[in-house]
Amino acid sequence: MRSTSAAAAAIAALLAVLGGCTSTDPTVAGPSSAATDTPTAAASPTTATPATPTTPARPTTTAPRTPDAAARVVLVRTGGIAGTRETLTVEPDGRWTRVDRAGGTRSGRLGPADLARLRKLTADPRLATETAATADPGDCADAFAYRLTVDTRTTGYVDCDAGPTRPPATSALVDLLTRVTA
Repeated sequence: MRSTSAAAAAIAALLAVLGGCTSTDPTVAGPSSAATDTPTAAASPTTATPATPTTPARPTTTAPRTPDAAARVVLVRTGGIAGTRETLTVEPDGRWTRVDRAGGTRSGRLGPADLARLRKLTADPRLATETAATADPGDCADAFAYRLTVDTRTTGYVDCDAGPTRPPATSALVDLLTRVTA
């Protein structure tokens, strides 16, 4: 019974010490998940340590998005003889997920060179002009249609030999994405 009340007193003292800590300094104990994962000397059931002054909390900051960061890219491919529908989503950090018509998924991560190429292609100024253009796909049966969305800009084309030429920036992005996520 005595050890239970001593343990309760030690826990109360520990909570009093930790309750005032707001430091992000790893050398100062504070209310974090790390403090609950490892035992500390202050948690000893026989001794209690007096509260010590803490250093002022440092402001937390998040790293700003770098100017060369890729945008989120979504490519939807539809059509073909079998009525394909695939959606490929590439996150800014290079993680990608492909979902087919039946709901099956595949995922991966772009390598550094492919991610750098993706970032360069998504920053291509021609892409902005291609989003405003619409083209008649012509008379094409069983062709694949590609709809590409980069952030909020959407462009696309129908891959048809008899149709208009493919938009170059959009086509380069589609070619890269289909090659590296195959």
